[in-house]
Amino acid sequence: MIPLAQPDITEVEKQAVLDVLNSSQLSLGPAGAQFEQKMADYIGVKHCIAVNSGTSGLHLIIKALEIGEGDEVITTPFSFIASSNCILFERATPIFVDVLSQSGNIDTDQIEAKITPKTKAILAVDVFGYPADWIRLEQIAKKHNLYLIQDSAEALGSEYNGRMCGSFGTAAIFGFYPNKQITTGEGGVVLTNDSYLANIIRSMSNQGRGFFDNQWLLHERLGYNYRLSDINCALGTAQLSRIEEIKIKRQKVADYYIKKISNLSQVKILTDHLNPDLRTNPFVFIVQLNDNYSKDQRTQIINAMSDYGIQCGYYFYPIHQQPFYESQFSYRSTDFPITLRLGASTIALPFYNNLSTTKIDYIVSALEHCLKEFS
Repeated sequence: MIPLAQPDITEVEKQAVLDVLNSSQLSLGPAGAQFEQKMADYIGVKHCIAVNSGTSGLHLIIKALEIGEGDEVITTPFSFIASSNCILFERATPIFVDVLSQSGNIDTDQIEAKITPKTKAILAVDVFGYPADWIRLEQIAKKHNLYLIQDSAEALGSEYNGRMCGSFGTAAIFGFYPNKQITTGEGGVVLTNDSYLANIIRSMSNQGRGFFDNQWLLHERLGYNYRLSDINCALGTAQLSRIEEIKIKRQKVADYYIKKISNLSQVKILTDHLNPDLRTNPFVFIVQLNDNYSKDQRTQIINAMSDYGIQCGYYFYPIHQQPFYESQFSYRSTDFPITLRLGASTIALPFYNNLSTTKIDYIVSALEHCLKEFS
């Protein structure tokens, strides 16, 4: 089976993890601080706090900004569910805005119509590694005195208008699950230039311990155990040291896919690569079926690709159609039409650093056959 994703682990990463295992400190040690500093330097922000997942990072941001019951956060329904769950964790309400058809990112032209006196923040997502329109998002947030949260879980190494993803807004997060551009196994980071916010988030991630008088059994606030171990951080630092190599590898795979897929009239490539302000480090490679294909036919194609030994995926199932959200909110079947179409017509093809051109040829050939079979 050609997997949908695969981490790129070398002897550099193995040795870094072994060094920690051979040390006396597996958590809250020097490897964690080193990873945080390296990541902050790479993104160009003052503060980085390592946490056990991108989801935890988003939750900490929402909590630290005191967003809670009665508040609204404008966000996107076309994303991994964590970007909205973190709002619900604090009993605030996600207010969805539809997305752009070419990239899947939030449509900034629709945001201001959704702002009410209850709106406290905008949480936008860099879908699939394609940067959202952060300049426009910052303008809207400033105009309406709103917090701006960047869910950049899928966009490490991507840039918008000369700035790294992760450097925009009030605070941002990355996620480092094994299918991401770099991995820490499980893990994530919070990034911000706000020193007070960084201190609160660091305290809450470490059981509410104080950030000045950090006594082990003294807790100044309600906190969580959202820490990331030195083992994970060492892996992250080693991966980050190879980020430019990784970006080159991923772009080569994407470019070759684009070359091959361009010959298939039944699909288009979901990307924003034609925007000159963007430099994307893609997370996944997505194709969208044309309007002649139904949602059921998409399922048949994905199943048939599996018969060829090729793992494909659905990205994303719209959040407002998730069973829990349907049980909590009253959405109409016609809400967010672009999200609905993307959710029913997109296919993620295998995409990872070391995917060979031979395998891509095979994947595209199989896709072409399946497209014809189920047209």
